[in-house]
Order: sequence, then C-alpha cells, then structure tokens
Amino acid sequence: QVQLVESGGGLVQAGGSLRLSCAASGRTDGSYAMGWFRQAPGKEREFVAAIRRSGRTYYADSVKGRFTISRDNAKNTVVLQMNILKPEDTAVYYCAADPSGRYWSGTDYYTSRPYGYWGQGTQVTVSS
Repeated sequence: QVQLVESGGGLVQAGGSLRLSCAASGRTDGSYAMGWFRQAPGKEREFVAAIRRSGRTYYADSVKGRFTISRDNAKNTVVLQMNILKPEDTAVYYCAADPSGRYWSGTDYYTSRPYGYWGQGTQVTVSS
C-alpha cells in the first residue's frame, strides 16, 4: 500500500508560481513512477506530468516549458513546480503513484492506466 498526500495548492495571480508536493508513505523505496493530473470544474481529469523510475519525464503540451516535475527519493516526495501560471491552469491537482514495477510504454504515462494509487487532491486557483 502507498499513501499519497498533496500540498502546496492555493490562490495565485496569473503569471505567478506555485510548488506542489506529494509525499508518499508505505512502500517508500522510491521504485515507483509518479504522475500529476488535474481536473477543472465540469471537465474530465487530464494528464499534467509524469516521472518514471528512471527519471525520464513527460509533460502535457499545455504545460510544457512552464511546469517541471522532479522527485526526491530520499524524502519520498515528488514535486511539481508550476511557473507562468494561467487562469486555465485552475483545477484540483492529483498526485498518482505506480509502485508495481511493471513496464509501461511512454505513451501510457499520458494516461491514468499505470497508476494504482491517488492522493486526495489540492486546489490550485489562478486569478486573471
């Protein structure tokens, strides 16, 4: 079992920055892939970013160049640094983990398929 707790959400003006963290407990050897997804009101949940066990990263086109995902295995934490925020980034952001060790193709990481564990979400609101 893996428990995930997100933090760092809040209200920010357009152009500002926020840093989201996801702390993992349970299986904490760092040997899992992690991802961030978001869901805006009235919309489906969408992929934001992911990081494989190898450290390879993936980003949605809408956040590429503005968001950075990273991990600290010693602290069992994955971080999403969000810069140049836009009102359309407003959503609840969810952290997800895949501790299975199963191989997934790169394209799989743009979907929810690899992830068996999810956090409770943290609200990000960007005002114009």
